[in-house]
Amino acid sequence: MLDTIHTVETPEGVDLFAELSGPIPRALAYVTDLSIRTAVLIIAGILASIIGKTGIGFWLILSFLMEWWYPVFFEMLRQGQTPGKKIFKLVVVNEDLTPVTWSSSIIRNLLRAVDFLPSLYVFGILSLTLTQRFQRLGDLAAGTLVIQAASHTRNTPLPDADTMPPAIAFTADEQDAIIEFTQRHKSLSPARQQELGNILAPITHKEGDEGVRYLRSLGNWFLGAR
Repeated sequence: MLDTIHTVETPEGVDLFAELSGPIPRALAYVTDLSIRTAVLIIAGILASIIGKTGIGFWLILSFLMEWWYPVFFEMLRQGQTPGKKIFKLVVVNEDLTPVTWSSSIIRNLLRAVDFLPSLYVFGILSLTLTQRFQRLGDLAAGTLVIQAASHTRNTPLPDADTMPPAIAFTADEQDAIIEFTQRHKSLSPARQQELGNILAPITHKEGDEGVRYLRSLGNWFLGAR
C-alpha cells in the first residue's frame, strides 16, 4: 500500500503532516487548466483574426505567456494553486511544506517540456507513478510536492482540549509549532508528546504530562478558541 502522508519535522521538533496528491487528481487539475488556457486562446484568436497582423502578433505573445507563465503566475500569486488545482483542492509546496518559491515554480514548469516526452506526458506519468511522493520530473528537479490543500490547514480549534491564554509572548514560529503539536498530538505516542513538550519547557516551565496539556491548551487558544 502506498503511503500518501508526507511528514516533515520542524526545527522545534514538531512533525508536520500533509496528504500527497495522487496522479488522478493532478491529471484532472491539469485538464481543467488546459481547457481554460485553450478557451482563452480560441477567443483571443478570433479577435486577433479580426484585427489583422497586429492582432496575430499579440496572440503569439499571449500563447507564449499562457503556455509557460500561466502556472507560474497562479502558483506564486494564488498560494500555490492554479484554477484547476483550486477546483480539485490541490496546492504546490516545497518538500519541507513551505510555500513554493519563484525559482522552484519556474523550474518545475519549464521542465514540463521534458515531462511531455516522448509524447503525451509519458515521462511525467511514469515519474508520477514510480516515485514515492508522486513527483514528476519537474517536481524532482525543483524540490516541490503537490498536496491536498485541506490536509495543510490549521485553523480549527479542538473541542476536546482546554483553552488557556498565553502568559508570555510567543513568536510566530513558536505559535505555529504549538498549533501543529496540538492538531497532531493524537498521532503521536505519549512518550513522543512528552519529548516534544519538553523541548519548549525552557519557555513554558512545564514538563511531562503537565507540559503536554499546557501546550494543547495554548494551541487551542492560538486556533481561535476563546
